[in-house]
Amino acid sequence: MIARPAIRTARLSWALTVALIASGAAMPLAQAGRIEPAEVRCPSVLGVGVATDIAFCDVLIQEEPGLGVMVVLPPRRGEATLAFNLHNRHAYSGEEVEAGRGYARYLAEVAVASMEAAVLARRYVLSEFRTARDLVDRVGGGAGAEGLKAIAPTGRERVYVTIPAELDQVAIVGQSLEVLRFDGSRDRVRSLGRPVAVISEVQLEYEPR
Repeated sequence: MIARPAIRTARLSWALTVALIASGAAMPLAQAGRIEPAEVRCPSVLGVGVATDIAFCDVLIQEEPGLGVMVVLPPRRGEATLAFNLHNRHAYSGEEVEAGRGYARYLAEVAVASMEAAVLARRYVLSEFRTARDLVDRVGGGAGAEGLKAIAPTGRERVYVTIPAELDQVAIVGQSLEVLRFDGSRDRVRSLGRPVAVISEVQLEYEPR
């Protein structure tokens, strides 16, 4: 079990978080090795993008790694590099946008951990929503006339995490979410089981045995 203090939210200012995001995204995949889509076991599928045909997976706040999004690593030589897109989640309303009340700023934190609850990395995505152009895509499967879900990914941060050679699987778990809304109100989400972010396009780079 991941102890709560071990992966709790860092209390960061928005400016400091921007710097952390930039440093976390700066490491590219290594030049050598095989790059391929990862085997991902997603316990909470958001859906498939109607324009991009990309699968989006919700990341929920969890203490136990086994309840998170599982990434299975193949047999390999040495370390592997895990890469994925990290998005914020936005409940889209065309009416609110037209009324000038659609603005929101999101800061989500996730952790990549081993099954023994050792935190390998923390990653953040900071983004702002103003209009539908800020959405990455809309997701099918909704109950409305257009068949679209209200929840949609917004913002995109490509992140990279080095996975030690001895690990054959890791978990991506949510840590926290902070939301600043158009009226200045703030929401802070840290409750277990709450979705705080979305991931997509998960890849691995590694040297096959």
